[in-house]
Amino acid sequence: MHEVVLLLESDPHRGLSDREAEERLARFGPNSLPPAKGAGYLRRVLRQFHHPLIYVLLAASAITAGLGEYVDSAVILAVVLVNALVGFIQESKAEGALDALRTMVHTSARVIRDGHERTVASEELVPGDLVLIEAGDKVPADVRLIRLAELRIDESALTGESVPVVKDAVVLPDAIPVADRHNMSYSGTLVTTGSGAGIVIATGAETELGEIHRLVGAAETLATPLTKKLAAFSKALTIVILGLAAATFAVGVLRGQDATETFTAAIALAVGAIPEGLPAAVTITLAIGVSRMARRRAVIRRLPAVETLGSTTVICSDKTGTLTENQMTVRTVWTPNGHYEVTGSGYDITGEVHDADGRPASLEADPALCWSLVAGVGCNDATLTQRDDGWSIIGDPTEAALLVVAAKAGIGVDDVSDRLRRVATIPFDSDRQYMATLHQDTTTGPNAASRLAAPQVVLVKGAVERILELCCDQMNTDGDGRPLDRAAVLQAADELAGQGLRVLATAMWAVDGAEELDPGQFDEDGLRPALTFTGLQAMLDPPRAAAAAAVAACHGAGIAVKMVTGDHAATAAAIAAQVGVLSERERVPGSVLTGADLAALPAEELPDAVDRASVFARVSPEQKLRLVESLQARGQVVAMTGDGVNDAPALRQAGIGVAMGRTGTEVAKDAADMVLTDDDFATVEAAVEEGRGVFDNLTKFITWTLPTNIAEGLVILVAIVAGAALPILPTQILWINMTTAVALGLMLAFEPKEAGIMTRPPRDPDEPLLTGRLMTQILLVSALLVAGSWWLFEWEQARGAGLAEARTAAVNLFVVVEAFYLFSCRSFTQSAWRIGLFSNRWVILGVTTQAVGQLALTYLPAMNSVFHTAPIGWDAWLRIFAIAVAASVVVAVDKRLRRGRPPTSGRPPARA
Repeated sequence: MHEVVLLLESDPHRGLSDREAEERLARFGPNSLPPAKGAGYLRRVLRQFHHPLIYVLLAASAITAGLGEYVDSAVILAVVLVNALVGFIQESKAEGALDALRTMVHTSARVIRDGHERTVASEELVPGDLVLIEAGDKVPADVRLIRLAELRIDESALTGESVPVVKDAVVLPDAIPVADRHNMSYSGTLVTTGSGAGIVIATGAETELGEIHRLVGAAETLATPLTKKLAAFSKALTIVILGLAAATFAVGVLRGQDATETFTAAIALAVGAIPEGLPAAVTITLAIGVSRMARRRAVIRRLPAVETLGSTTVICSDKTGTLTENQMTVRTVWTPNGHYEVTGSGYDITGEVHDADGRPASLEADPALCWSLVAGVGCNDATLTQRDDGWSIIGDPTEAALLVVAAKAGIGVDDVSDRLRRVATIPFDSDRQYMATLHQDTTTGPNAASRLAAPQVVLVKGAVERILELCCDQMNTDGDGRPLDRAAVLQAADELAGQGLRVLATAMWAVDGAEELDPGQFDEDGLRPALTFTGLQAMLDPPRAAAAAAVAACHGAGIAVKMVTGDHAATAAAIAAQVGVLSERERVPGSVLTGADLAALPAEELPDAVDRASVFARVSPEQKLRLVESLQARGQVVAMTGDGVNDAPALRQAGIGVAMGRTGTEVAKDAADMVLTDDDFATVEAAVEEGRGVFDNLTKFITWTLPTNIAEGLVILVAIVAGAALPILPTQILWINMTTAVALGLMLAFEPKEAGIMTRPPRDPDEPLLTGRLMTQILLVSALLVAGSWWLFEWEQARGAGLAEARTAAVNLFVVVEAFYLFSCRSFTQSAWRIGLFSNRWVILGVTTQAVGQLALTYLPAMNSVFHTAPIGWDAWLRIFAIAVAASVVVAVDKRLRRGRPPTSGRPPARA
């Protein structure tokens, strides 16, 4: 401490002078996080158009405008603008993470300057300031503590520690993790009990919170599997379209055809090959996924995140508040006379205390149990209150857990306070390692205190070893004392600690005539021989009820689950074993790694170590970020869950960051792609299922729409090569593409998830959007469309129909085949009959709407005039439907031959 004071040229009693504080403020700057240096509004707007598919659509809009089809041009341009607007809004929301970090330190602070206490804005703090903190304060800067009294600070948001940290002004080594620096208090953390004073050693960007701010700003926002696949698909599509258009123009010119007409045909080919409805389909399908996930308590902040969960191969889950309740719960009470299990979890008092035979425990049969529970209530400063949304606490979570277990046994806080009025207290101190209270028996009838025929009682709770030092005997079943079996108590404590439980010991002493409590009495010749050991209470932050099933479901889906926490290794391993993250066969050296272990690993060994391990404990924010980066370097799609400030950098870096909605900090929520409104890990599993369904439906739409685009382009190309009239015109192509995409294709966005979707392995992130199998199906349908439309076009002309009538028949053939093919695309492996024709009623509505549109296109004079169509006879319709049925049979046979093979190859996940 003296070194800190000397280095910072401060005074541990008078603080800095006002003049020195002003000079340091000018030198070091304000105690606030620097603003992010992001792209300007114009650049962010223009960035939304930087995508190959957008370039193709803009070209399509210009081409259709050049062809005089201004309405169609405007529709295509509107699609581009809407997609850009959605992207801009979502990106703007994501940038709020850094702003939320900055607001965490906008508070006031109490300082000593020139020997006088005063309140200043936290931004005015400088290194060397003497700061005062007390219960309820938010720590305004990184402070080296020099004086304190019963100080405990909740650092869960920064370190992941599940309980408030007891602070001590002792000198510690330099190389020690942040979570173990008990002589420090950090900016943005919350003082729960006690008070203290310390010297500011870091402000603004130099604080631990500032380091997290830097990591969040530096973390790369990765492209999602969907956006990467769409980008690759769009690039390939652009090349194919331009190549076919150029080939069409070249062939026509070489054949001596009119250059202008040939160029018009090449434009028609390009228009036909462009899937104008794809961006709208992507946006709407993702939006429907967002709606479905919201109903399952998952709120999406970025649309592509819906699909990313479906691609996830590894979930890195925080422990506190994610896999656990974030509510300390007593699970076991051990007394010299028995072993008791406690049901229920969290701060809800619903539950019971059971003996070894599973029966409700009897307080009369075991006075030690009664006194242990009474000590937990009387020697306690926490408050438990019931609200509309459940139970909440004020004070230390450990003490709250003692109140809850007593209530489960029928001992209420009011009962103890009414009968045993507290008259003196020795607060908990890290040196003493215990808390003691003196109580006056206010009753005259039988009660817990009068059982020992004494008007006063001392209740004590604390560390097991320390309490045993203060005890001379233990309570037997008659309420009297018998010789203390120290070895048995320590063995029981070790067994409970080995289960990841936090163990507290309780003791009591019936006294007469005491008015004060003096810590010296315990340590010298006073109360020490008289303390009677009553029991052990073992607690933990319990796993969520659905966590184990959710982890098992993720494993069944081929997704590895890894726990990443700032808590202790033993606690983390115990919880991991209970929820299935760490099985008994996996508990081998290297399956649980601490932050110190990771820091000692050479960089080249880190990826393998991360792959092998299932639990990472006592890790820093920077190490969480490194873990995510190591997994991504191995090709994994990583989902990261968390709720604290310390999770924000990793949430931003991960393929999808998942924050907790109830207990999560605003920083974590703003850095995440998805927020769970119920804070339940089980919701992640539901989101994975929805994400896989979204990707399936997008793939189905693309598989459905591409044959039409390819066939339209090939029909134009064949016509140019053959020197024949175009079977379909550019305006007719636009009609087909735009109306079918809306009325037919978008109905696939409402398709229910297929059975067994959570038994597939994760998709390989490197696998293309369309696999070889799907491309084969697309080319098959394209060939059927080209052959069928040409045959029908030629047949109608041969029978004496006019050019407009033949083209109308060809246009209707395209639409009818698309409608039949839509039913086939509803499932990759099952037939339309097997999944049920009416299981997606939106498809029926879409087909009906499209049918009305086709009849209008064919028979309304106004439509005939605009789209150059003409009425056709019923016999032409028979031929159209005959070709559509034949094409459907061919597709069904092809699907049956390939049935049973998954649509994607999948990939092995990271080691679970």
